[in-house]
Amino acid sequence: MLKETYTLNNGVAIPKLGLGTWFIDDDKVADAVREAIKIGYRHIDTAQAYGNERGVGEGVRTCGIPREELFVVSKVAAEHKTYEEAKAGIDGTLEKMGLDYLDMMIIHSPQPWVKVNQSDDRYVEGNRAAWRALEEAYKEGKLKAIGISNFQIGDIESLMETAEIKPMVNQILLHISNTPIELVDYCQKNDILVEAYSPIAHGEILNQPEIKAMADKYGVTVPQLCIRYTIQLGTISLPKTANPEHMKSNTEVDFEISAEDMEALKNFKKIESYGASSGFPVYGGRI
Repeated sequence: MLKETYTLNNGVAIPKLGLGTWFIDDDKVADAVREAIKIGYRHIDTAQAYGNERGVGEGVRTCGIPREELFVVSKVAAEHKTYEEAKAGIDGTLEKMGLDYLDMMIIHSPQPWVKVNQSDDRYVEGNRAAWRALEEAYKEGKLKAIGISNFQIGDIESLMETAEIKPMVNQILLHISNTPIELVDYCQKNDILVEAYSPIAHGEILNQPEIKAMADKYGVTVPQLCIRYTIQLGTISLPKTANPEHMKSNTEVDFEISAEDMEALKNFKKIESYGASSGFPVYGGRI
């Protein structure tokens, strides 16, 4: 699985499975990145908001694998809704990470986090301004690909009204019990690759006996079933872990979920809570 890739709409190859780094501290993340790369990961995902770009950059620079063999992603802060802020943020990320270029950078959210789930303002002009900064950095070779995250269909359509370059990805919350099929279909029809973050539902899916029973049927773990599910939907899977054993286990997904079971998983009941993480905007909470 680690060697399998998709091709973005600009012809760039991107690994189907990546390492998410949310909640891995800056002083620990370099070790996690090096371990993941040693296991065979080539796709590493971070963000300005994670506060660990420095450590991710250190891990990338010191892993012993040529830079061009890695796919490194970060995200423009959700609060950066002017061209100047986004441009400064892009340059700041490259400097912090100690890298000459990023393989991809994306807008983290169409709304600043404090406005998510509590405002109808979709920041149309702010997103267009941030996108212009990404387009410019892309043309300058600082970024090999550019994209968006947490964008709904309307957000994408309003961005495309003024965009010169189509987004290459939309990174969204996608897992068993939360599969926004309409959004996934829209992106795929428009040649925008979908990336699934929190494919294991921030761990909460482990508490669902029906999912455990299906994993047992395939002789796999629940996380393996969850990751395979997102990949069979034609999306990139970004499970987050700092545990090398989990990193390795998460790559062992060379099995096939039947069409019947895929339908059941697509329509699986919505989990009621993301536990201690429910307060985060990406899980429906408010800051």
